Amino acid sequence: MPYQGAAGRLGGSAQVAPSEIGPFGSTIKSMTTTVMPLEHRPIDHPPADAVRPTWRERLLTGGPDEPRWARPGLYGLLVATAILYLWNLSASGWANDFYAAAVQAGTQSWKAMLFGSLDAGNAITVDKPPAALWVMALSGRLFGFSSFSMLLPQALMGVGSVALVAAAVRRWSGPAAGLLAGAALALTPVAALMFKFNNPDALLVFLMTLAAYCVVRATENGSTRWLAFAGVALGFGFLTKMLQAFLVLPALGLVFLVAAPITFWARIRKLLVAFVALIVSAGWLPLLVALWPAGSRPYIGGSTTNSLIELALGYNGLGRIFGGSGNPGGGGGGMGGGNAGFGGTTGITRMFGNSMGTEISWLLPAALIGLVAGLWFTRRMPRTDRTRAGLILWGGWLLVTGIVFSYMQGTMHPYYTVALAPAIAALVGITVVELWKGRNYLPARAALAAMSATTGLWGFALLARTPDWLPWLRWVIVVGSVVVAAVIAVGAHQLGKATVVVAVSGLLLGFGGTAAYALDTAVTAHNGAIPTSGPATGRGLGGPGGMAGFGGMRGESSDNAELQALLGATDNRWAAATIGSMSAGPLELSTGTSIMAIGGFTGSDDSPTLAQFQQYVANGDIHYFIAGGGMGGGPGGRAGSSSQITAWVQAHYTAKTVGGVTVYDLTEAVA
Repeated sequence: MPYQGAAGRLGGSAQVAPSEIGPFGSTIKSMTTTVMPLEHRPIDHPPADAVRPTWRERLLTGGPDEPRWARPGLYGLLVATAILYLWNLSASGWANDFYAAAVQAGTQSWKAMLFGSLDAGNAITVDKPPAALWVMALSGRLFGFSSFSMLLPQALMGVGSVALVAAAVRRWSGPAAGLLAGAALALTPVAALMFKFNNPDALLVFLMTLAAYCVVRATENGSTRWLAFAGVALGFGFLTKMLQAFLVLPALGLVFLVAAPITFWARIRKLLVAFVALIVSAGWLPLLVALWPAGSRPYIGGSTTNSLIELALGYNGLGRIFGGSGNPGGGGGGMGGGNAGFGGTTGITRMFGNSMGTEISWLLPAALIGLVAGLWFTRRMPRTDRTRAGLILWGGWLLVTGIVFSYMQGTMHPYYTVALAPAIAALVGITVVELWKGRNYLPARAALAAMSATTGLWGFALLARTPDWLPWLRWVIVVGSVVVAAVIAVGAHQLGKATVVVAVSGLLLGFGGTAAYALDTAVTAHNGAIPTSGPATGRGLGGPGGMAGFGGMRGESSDNAELQALLGATDNRWAAATIGSMSAGPLELSTGTSIMAIGGFTGSDDSPTLAQFQQYVANGDIHYFIAGGGMGGGPGGRAGSSSQITAWVQAHYTAKTVGGVTVYDLTEAVA
């Protein structure tokens, strides 16, 4: 059943005046006596002779219970989001060369696309599962491989995520809350970054928001089908970024277990069905990889046993949380989660620190205040109350994911925080609208005023991190937000016609900082392994554009016309081999040929082994070896076989210089 409005949530037959409606559907006179359980609420059926709207009318104006502005407002939001995310989409070029090279390989080889291989010759995969690459490679096959065709699905997934968050919030808290939540997500700086970038996080966020929307639908009537759809969405989230997709599982399961209007054991049975759907949708690819002969597929990059499951549990799983397994150490040492260089020091304040703060935390204080207030005001509501269910869903998402991010000891990049954006946006949309509806109630006004003042003060602090960028903005935001907060606390319930002015001013000031950073991010080119949002601050590695390479190892070879011509003239399975993807990826993109990245991303994977490499050379599969590249021994102390291969090539082949780069022709052996 769609949203019925605050008065509709009261559920009783007695008429309640608007002035008596408190926060979150309660009443000022009584917080408990007028509430009826969801499954017992009467449903107002339209008269038998009522004219039912056509699908075109529903599409344009929504249902009969929606305000006339709701549907045009939603379409306006989606159009504005599309413009923001699609504007000058190709400015970032190939964005992250690592994933761009894999997308190119997927447009050249179906096997490379299936497994997520870094090269069309299928030597090794990227160190993530391939679902995000599938979408971008299919776009490249459909429209021709280019920067635009690669990034187009990412931008559209951003628009889709905004639509899903708005739709999920609207169903339980109304169209105003839905629009506010959608706008908050669209204007989150890290969202404006990742929905115009080719990392897997765009698809991950889309699938998690899709799962949340499905759970909302399932919770309304205990639907098995919608709950199974949620399981499938999270299963493909696992195939996008592995265990990170499962951080929202506790919240999604808890809201259905608490609020679905069916018996306890029926809820348990349906959750088991959803769990089976998740296992099947997440497990088919690891099973395929395990059953496929290892010699006829690429090595699973980032793993130590050529296993997708080991990658999920090791390097991309527990290694991210506890460190090790190829992840740099945390706790303040090394290039990892504990390092302030790009991960920030671990602890409860990590999401507010120099590395993460301007990415995600603009509205985070307001979301936390709203969550606490909402849970307090709904503490005596019946089990199936939808507003509280929404707080459990989005609040659980925020708390579990935020705590894991704050304390994980392995690699933690600032852009990971985009996974928090839908939850923060939804909580802000729900709580701001519900508290505003209950502004006749002093505690509601106090909570809303605290949200406004805190957002303004924290926005001032975040904007002060770039003091030379729009220096006037932070003063406007902090002064205006404090004034609006004071007005709300003292007299929001008796402003008359000025109520609209206060409401609009509060929203503009609250969104001012995050919107400014998001707009700057959307019009700025970003590339490299560790992109960051907003104007230049000098923080982290690579600034707002991102980290172009570790210590310059992205390589001048990708701009070497002489080397490009040499590789372009080959017809071998691999035009060349080099150490690590930092050198291989740019060469693949500039030449359109297949380049073997020995050792994978960092050059530290044990693939190929020296014996395998020697066999490839004997078979004539590799034409050239390009010296350099890699990251030394790689993180976590893994050395791989790259040093052995380099030494063998140097001992048996003659070096020559091509445009300043040392190259060995593996078809011309020497004694």
